[in-house]
Amino acid sequence: MYLKKLHLRSFRNYVDRQIEFTARKTILVGNNAQGKSNLLEAVELLASLKSHRTSRDRELVLDTAAASQIEAVVERAHSTNELSIIFRKQGRRTIAVNRENLRRQLDFLGVLNAVQFSSLDLDLVRGAPDTRRSWLDGLLIQLEPVYSSILQQYNQVLRQRNALLKKIRAIRQDELLGAVDSLEPQLKLWDEQLAAAGSRVTRRRARVVARLAPIAQVWHKRISGETEQLEINYLPNVEWMEDNPEKVQQAFLAKIADRRTAEQYQGKTVVGTHRDEIEFTINQTPARYYGSQGQQRTLVLALKLAELKLIEEVIGEPPLLLLDDVLAELDPNRQKQLLEVIGDRFQTIITTTHIDSFNQAWIKDSQVLQVTAGEIITDNIPQRNHS
Repeated sequence: MYLKKLHLRSFRNYVDRQIEFTARKTILVGNNAQGKSNLLEAVELLASLKSHRTSRDRELVLDTAAASQIEAVVERAHSTNELSIIFRKQGRRTIAVNRENLRRQLDFLGVLNAVQFSSLDLDLVRGAPDTRRSWLDGLLIQLEPVYSSILQQYNQVLRQRNALLKKIRAIRQDELLGAVDSLEPQLKLWDEQLAAAGSRVTRRRARVVARLAPIAQVWHKRISGETEQLEINYLPNVEWMEDNPEKVQQAFLAKIADRRTAEQYQGKTVVGTHRDEIEFTINQTPARYYGSQGQQRTLVLALKLAELKLIEEVIGEPPLLLLDDVLAELDPNRQKQLLEVIGDRFQTIITTTHIDSFNQAWIKDSQVLQVTAGEIITDNIPQRNHS
């Protein structure tokens, strides 16, 4: 898999810039707030249709424009595809593959695969549970694009059910218990839909953790010098034993029945996959509370390397690797491990404020681009064949 061209129009601080990637490794050099991360964000959007920096399309559009566009040419083993996303300050985005507008996100996802690693990823260890759920869901969408629809369906059911529970709480506060009884059949319908959608989410999350954990453990041992044992545990809010849709749904309905009164008093859904947790432990100690900063960085690096390998195993091609100023976050040993693993196996786009973070061999094999205030200057590096 190879990102051959990227064209940004009115995107963030880029007015109109086209880049041709001429090497397996591209180093973006520049001071902070010049547009290096914006370029990686554009690639992230092509891979996932999401940005980890914002959920608002209008923030992706240059101040003086009404819309922005990302275009790309992606070469894969058996095909070449043109991708396009248009973002608008007002209105919905437009997505296209090979100049054909698509109605479903599902048909866009999976054309380009990428793993991003930035300093913000330390929140995977020390942040709130929703950060870890988002990370796991993002990986699942790349491995199985239909998961985006499954997750969307669950969230829609959750919103509708929460609205009904909020209404029931208001009625209870007015002591209109007869009116509450009349809403019970409606609530039971939402219970069944939550259980059905939740079953599809939780079973897929469990499967991907089961596949990712052994790979991450191997990397973690290697980076830590065989001194630490990593464990990754998926802790579903609804516990289940057998990967069987009916049995998992029964477990959901049983827990919903058990928490019925609590939900009606709180006016929200307290049972479901939106309350799942992913637990990381190092030598049987929760990394979130007790891991040193070095241990946490080792853990995140192991997770990212495991993501790369798992995506490559599932889709049959190595994904892109996007590294946003992470070398400064890693000590020399971890830097060495990361750069050795990357080699020429993955197309890598890496940002840095200082080119001397890299050894001469890396610089020699890389396309080096200078980024200044949305302008991109190609350093005098000879072009190389990526194949």
